[in-house]
Amino acid sequence: SFFTFSFLVNMSEQNFDFLVIGAGSGGMGAARRAAEHGAKVAIVESGRLGGTCVNVGCVPKKVMWNTAFVAEHLHDAKDYGFTTGDVSFDWSVIKEKRDAYVKRLNGIYDTNLNKANITVFHGKAEFIGVRKLKVGDDILTGTHVLIATGGYPTIPNIPGAEYGITSDGFFELESLPKRTVVVGAGYIAVELAGILNALGSDTSLVIRHKNFLRTFDEDLQECLMVETEDAGVKVVKERNSKSVSKKDDGTLVYETKEGDVIECDCVIFAIGRNPSIDINLEAAGVELERGFIKVDKFQNTSQAGTYALGDVCGKALLTPVAIAAGRKLSERLFNGMEDSHLNYDDIPTVVFSHPTLGTIGLTESEARKKYGDKNIKVYKAKFTPMYHSITDRKPKTFMKLICVIPEHERIVGLHCMGLGCDEMVQGFGVAIKMGATKKDFDSCVAIHPTSSEEFVTMR
Repeated sequence: SFFTFSFLVNMSEQNFDFLVIGAGSGGMGAARRAAEHGAKVAIVESGRLGGTCVNVGCVPKKVMWNTAFVAEHLHDAKDYGFTTGDVSFDWSVIKEKRDAYVKRLNGIYDTNLNKANITVFHGKAEFIGVRKLKVGDDILTGTHVLIATGGYPTIPNIPGAEYGITSDGFFELESLPKRTVVVGAGYIAVELAGILNALGSDTSLVIRHKNFLRTFDEDLQECLMVETEDAGVKVVKERNSKSVSKKDDGTLVYETKEGDVIECDCVIFAIGRNPSIDINLEAAGVELERGFIKVDKFQNTSQAGTYALGDVCGKALLTPVAIAAGRKLSERLFNGMEDSHLNYDDIPTVVFSHPTLGTIGLTESEARKKYGDKNIKVYKAKFTPMYHSITDRKPKTFMKLICVIPEHERIVGLHCMGLGCDEMVQGFGVAIKMGATKKDFDSCVAIHPTSSEEFVTMR
C-alpha cells in the first residue's frame, strides 16, 4: 500500500548535520573541519576520493612537470662537466609510479575520513528536494548541505572531437606521443604543452589570439611566449579548431578554420572547464548565474542552508582556494565564527610552465584601471639566472612589482617568471596580504646569490 511504501522510504532516510556532495579538495576541507567541531557529517562521491586535484589535476600534473624538469636538466649536464652518455626515457615507468602515488593518496583520504567518523556514500547524488538527496538506494537529508562537485573539461563541438582527449585523458596515455597538438590558451594547455615538449614530443600549441594566459599580467604573457617558443613548442596563433579526422594508419589530422592541417598522434583539448551540476539543482531550489552556482561571499546559495564552493562557482578555480573556502564555511556553521569567509583578493598562483610563473594580486592593466595611471609605479627586472649563466640553454627570469604611489607604494601586484618562481611566491604572498609596501621590501636584507633577492633590491 501507499502507506507502507511511504513508511519504508522514511525508514531509509538518514539525517546529518552537514551533508557534503563531492569528496574533492573543497568538500574534504569543509567536511573534516566540520567533523572536528563535532558535527555529524556525510560526504558523497561518485568517483575516486580526492577529486580532480589528486586524480587528474595538480598532483599527477606536478609529477609530470617534475619529470620534464629532470629532462631539461639532463640537457644541462654537459655544461656542468657531466658526461651522461645515451639517455632514454620510458613513459611507462613514471606513469606506473605516478598512478601508484595517486592510489596511495586515495587511501590516505579514505583513512582520514574514517578517523574523522565521516560517513562516505559512493555513488551519484541527485537532489529530490531542498537539502534532500538520493544516492543509490539511500535517501539523505542535511541541516546544512554543501555542493562541491567540481568541474570537468570542455570538449569542442567540432567534427571528429571524439578522436581528441582532454587533460583527463592525458593521464591515461600509455606512451609519449611522437607528435601532439594541444588546443587552448589557459594554464592547463600551456602546462601540458611544456611537459610534452620537454619530454620529446613534437608539440604544437594552438591558440585563438596572439597570446596565451590572457588573464595574467601582459609582461608575463609576452615573456613566457618567448621562452615557450625558444624551448621548441610551435605556437600556432589566431587559429580556431575546425575538425579532427583519423587516417587508416591511425594518424590524426587536426585542421583549423584558417586552413592549417597538422598531422599528429594525439590531440589534447584544454579549452576550459564546465561545472559538474547535473544533480537536479531545480529540486534543491538553487539558482545559477552564467552557468555556475550563484553564491555570496559566505558561499550561501539562493536556498537557505545550501552552500556551494570551488569550481562549481566559477571563481578562482584553484585547489587551495576551495580548501580554504570549505574550512572557513565550516568554522562559520559549526564553530560560531559568524563572519568567517574567504577573502578572494591577492591569492598567490603558480603556473607550472617552462619556466614557471608566479603571480599575486593585480595585473598592470588592472591596477591602472583601478587606481589611475598617475598613481601607479612599476618596477621590473629581467636577467639570466645564475644556474643558466653557464648553460647553453638561456631561459630568462623576469620580475615585476606594481605599487600604488599615494599609499606609500603599497604593492598590489607581484609577478615573476623563471627558475624557482614556483617556490618563491608563497612567502611574498604573506607579505602582500599584510599590506607590504616597496619600502618594506627594500628594508629586507637580500639573500645572495638567489633570483628572489631581486624583489628586495629593485630600483
